[in-house]
Amino acid sequence: MKEKIRTLIKEYIQEYSTKKEVKTGWEEPIVQFADADDKMFMELKEVVSPTHSIPQDFLEGAQTIISYFIPFSQSVVNSNIEGNYSSREWAIAYIETNELISNLNDYINQNLASLNYQSKIIPATHNFDEESLMSNWSHRHVAYIAGLGKFGLNNMLITDRGCCGRVGSIITDLKIEATRRSDQEYCLYKSKGLCKRCVQNCVNGALKIDSFDRHKCYEILLENNRLHTDLDLTDVCGKCSVNLPCSFINPAAREVR
Repeated sequence: MKEKIRTLIKEYIQEYSTKKEVKTGWEEPIVQFADADDKMFMELKEVVSPTHSIPQDFLEGAQTIISYFIPFSQSVVNSNIEGNYSSREWAIAYIETNELISNLNDYINQNLASLNYQSKIIPATHNFDEESLMSNWSHRHVAYIAGLGKFGLNNMLITDRGCCGRVGSIITDLKIEATRRSDQEYCLYKSKGLCKRCVQNCVNGALKIDSFDRHKCYEILLENNRLHTDLDLTDVCGKCSVNLPCSFINPAAREVR
């Protein structure tokens, strides 16, 4: 069933752009699985927010969380390197990928229902408290629990296909063997004390080596939204994830030259 779910997700994303009029390009996704009873879900109440949910809050009898990372194409990522504001391509990718995740989760839900399993869909974004800016279901932290990757200095999840993309998750009562988490750090700063380019890329100083001001970060996200007023909500930036050793790969898996 694990490989069936992976194939279902990969084929859906591969065929999506042929059925929808989209401008965004995506690379092959990574799909992993977390045990709904993993003790780390309770730890998120300390790591993320006291109000962070556990899987059973959404679905009684939850067994598994299907977590996936959809990488942006190289052209989308490279479009966002120059300037202090998010590129139009990056902003559009944010909107179109959130829509893709919504449609994909509906598709997974339908397939699981056909096998008499239940699932619960959580929106890809904007499920956070507007004052604390903390989420009650952090897709990135859930992906960490599922073994999709490790957090970088930029607070992004670095996967084997980098950190430029979007993460989605769906909760189900179908039991699937959990993915093992790696013990290795993927971030070059965390693993070898090198790089720090994400900090240098931060356009308004919200990201520092030893701290992160999420409210200051949110200010630039809203500025970018005002820049793209003809689009749907685009509270994005992404400067701390582009033009980095971890943009497209897990750099710790390679020798630093």
